[in-house]
Amino acid sequence: MRKKSRLAAIGCGGRTQTYMSIAATLPEHYENVAVADPVAVRREAMRTISGNADIALYHDDKDILSVPKLADVMIIGTQDDYHVEPCLRAMEAGYDILLEKPIAPTMAEVRELADAAKCLDRRVLVCHVLRYTPFYKKVKEIIDSGALGAVESVNAREGVGAWHQAHSYVRGHWAVTDKCSPMIIAKSCHDLDILYWLIGRPCKSVASYGGLSHFTENNKPEGSPLRCTDGCPLGLDCMYNALHYMDRNRELLHLVMDGGAAAAPDEIEAWLRQSPWGRCVYSCDNTAVDHQVVAMEFEGGVTATFTMTAFDEGRSIEIFGTKARLVGGAAYKETCGDDIVVTDHADGRQVRHNVEFDDLGYSGHGGGDFGLMQALHEEMRCSAPEQMLSSIHTSVMSHAMGFAAEKARLTGTTVRVEDFECKE
Repeated sequence: MRKKSRLAAIGCGGRTQTYMSIAATLPEHYENVAVADPVAVRREAMRTISGNADIALYHDDKDILSVPKLADVMIIGTQDDYHVEPCLRAMEAGYDILLEKPIAPTMAEVRELADAAKCLDRRVLVCHVLRYTPFYKKVKEIIDSGALGAVESVNAREGVGAWHQAHSYVRGHWAVTDKCSPMIIAKSCHDLDILYWLIGRPCKSVASYGGLSHFTENNKPEGSPLRCTDGCPLGLDCMYNALHYMDRNRELLHLVMDGGAAAAPDEIEAWLRQSPWGRCVYSCDNTAVDHQVVAMEFEGGVTATFTMTAFDEGRSIEIFGTKARLVGGAAYKETCGDDIVVTDHADGRQVRHNVEFDDLGYSGHGGGDFGLMQALHEEMRCSAPEQMLSSIHTSVMSHAMGFAAEKARLTGTTVRVEDFECKE
């Protein structure tokens, strides 16, 4: 029987909580041993979330990395702008890494971490969880089987969701691009990664269009205050009213309000009066786009488009091959009832696939969170770090695509990904 993987974590936010709670359901593979976070209530919550009441608690990354090595794998679950330093120091301390996406806020820092992983011979698995979903694994299987023939073009879409956009990219941690990463990286680097994985060829060049059009002062309702708690004339009729954190959007509250899961209505309202999440969505300092389109050319002439929008929900994909067409994802499940439909060009015959999986209730990212943790134990034991399904070395391409796309959007030019990757 293989030895368990001992897990430690720096940062005890939502992603770390998810990974460690899943690890607790897989006791044959994992033991959660230590966490670090400067917020005491988050540290203490990990005693329950991790399934280990005796888990070692540290104040921050400096504390946990100042003691002898505690675990086999360190989860880096800090905010985007604080991945590089703790990841580097953890690798230097002998840890292999589970690194939350995006890798880093700039391409230079992405390269710095990838180079350090190679130099130190550390395994760094990037949380591109879509590669571990039953849906995309099935799509990849169909492509590799030859059923579609040669892939010529791909269209992919991600609907962020209007409230998710408001929560995370208008009011939240990823609202101001200068303080984190461009949204095409922060939200969608794993969508770009999926295109790279499915097509199986490097991306050569990108063009991109989009911007911030809805969540601006220009669309602010007349007479509305800076905060939803200060007597907005629209009241709860406004779909973005922050008081909806007390009803239909309660499940998001614990991600940003410490103790929010058990908080009383008056406690939530008091928190909203001083929290960024209590602001009117049309009066924030947000700069993240609310829609963006990326057009890509891959080696061999394969083309792809990716649309990210706040005003839809779920992911969908269309793949056009020389023998058949594949469509699948949220939009097609809703309209035709099947996860994936493959239509043969010759006779119109259709093969329908429905993807079922047992994720023990951890359905985040279409089962990708659970799939990642199922795979992590073996991924960290593969013969070479580069062979991991979502190694940092593989993940450099998706980040280069994303940063190149943002440059293309801002400059109105077509950007060569190879040049961007090497020079930026």
